[in-house]
Amino acid sequence: MSTAEMDPTEIDYFTDAKVAADPAPYFDHMLANCPVWREPKYGVVIVTGYEEALQVYHQPDVYSSINRTGGPVLDLPVELVGDDLTEILEQYREYFPSNDQMVTFDPPLHTDHRALLMGLITPKRLKQNEEFLRRTADHFLDELLPKGKCDYIWDYAKRYAVLAVADLLGIPEADHPMLIELLATETPMLGNLKLQVAHHNILERLYGYFIEKIEERRANPGEDILTGMALATFPDGTLPEPIHVARIASNLFAAGLETTVQLLGVSLARLAEDQDLQGLLRRETALIPKFIEEALRIEAPIKGSFRLTKVPTTIGGLDLAPGTVVLLLHGAAGRDARVFDNPAEFDVQRPNARQHLAFGRGIHTCPGAPLARAEAVYSLQRLLERTESITLSDEHHGPAGDRRWDLMESYKFRGHTHLHLDFSERQAD
Repeated sequence: MSTAEMDPTEIDYFTDAKVAADPAPYFDHMLANCPVWREPKYGVVIVTGYEEALQVYHQPDVYSSINRTGGPVLDLPVELVGDDLTEILEQYREYFPSNDQMVTFDPPLHTDHRALLMGLITPKRLKQNEEFLRRTADHFLDELLPKGKCDYIWDYAKRYAVLAVADLLGIPEADHPMLIELLATETPMLGNLKLQVAHHNILERLYGYFIEKIEERRANPGEDILTGMALATFPDGTLPEPIHVARIASNLFAAGLETTVQLLGVSLARLAEDQDLQGLLRRETALIPKFIEEALRIEAPIKGSFRLTKVPTTIGGLDLAPGTVVLLLHGAAGRDARVFDNPAEFDVQRPNARQHLAFGRGIHTCPGAPLARAEAVYSLQRLLERTESITLSDEHHGPAGDRRWDLMESYKFRGHTHLHLDFSERQAD
């Protein structure tokens, strides 16, 4: 459907399979006509404009993140009434999805937990992690390249993303297979088109693991990263309960898995379809980081996230009462022509591509963003350096010009459930 033919009042963004599969026409129509719009079915205020999204990101005192991983419909036992909903939202936090995860926290609770997390993923620790990323990329490629083909999502991306976070947290390599089995064997259902609000939180399975490790290290401190995690304190010097540390550590898997997996997927799909671009990056690997930022801009792996107004406010000329559900579509904001010239064009040399909002902004900027970028760089670099060609499997995806994509049926995630690639391995000179 073209933007000229589109009538947003007749489209349910949250359940329309065509929009989920190809959201670009919807995004472009909204940006051109109503960058802030109250859709009629659920009363959700949809924000597609770049500057308008920044306004929301930078006002956590106005827009709560408590419903960030939820859906368009609130499932609460009370009616949200009053001029300031801050206290009542916290009182009924248990009714919101992922309510024990930091991504749904507001200050001051968020401030303390974020500070502890950022103490675990310092620039020094990220630098130490890089050698593991290189080594692990080659380990998986040693296994896959002789076969000449793979399902890149399941055979590489999911396993690689799990192990990247595991190493960053200092989890012993002996436990890595357990984590792969736990976290790389199912696809999350966040943002599914059937509007299921409740979803199974697989991270809860990690809490017991981390609590045990934290209690062990507090009783018998060592020189490892897990000991540093166990002994880390909140900004006021207090030692967190083990369950709080477990949730913070587990949050890195929540923040770092599906986003990275889908970034790798959309990147490889684009390279496999565009042989000229693939050749350019194979010759000039220094362009890979720029390519990744442009991929994040034009195909943000997380299309959007929710907020909930705590107090009366105004945005884009709309008055919002307390309790209004707001959807920030960062996937659309990356196509805002007021910020990005020729936004529908993929330009690996785009000077301001890194201004995208794929990792959010403000206090909830994705803490795993540096790790996700590093994973993508090393994965693409080693794959390009070790292959002569990468193409899409016609057997699985159909011929060029008539592709069949296995896309996530989600209004939140943008990515592939399967991505079958064929490749020829570069022979040693």
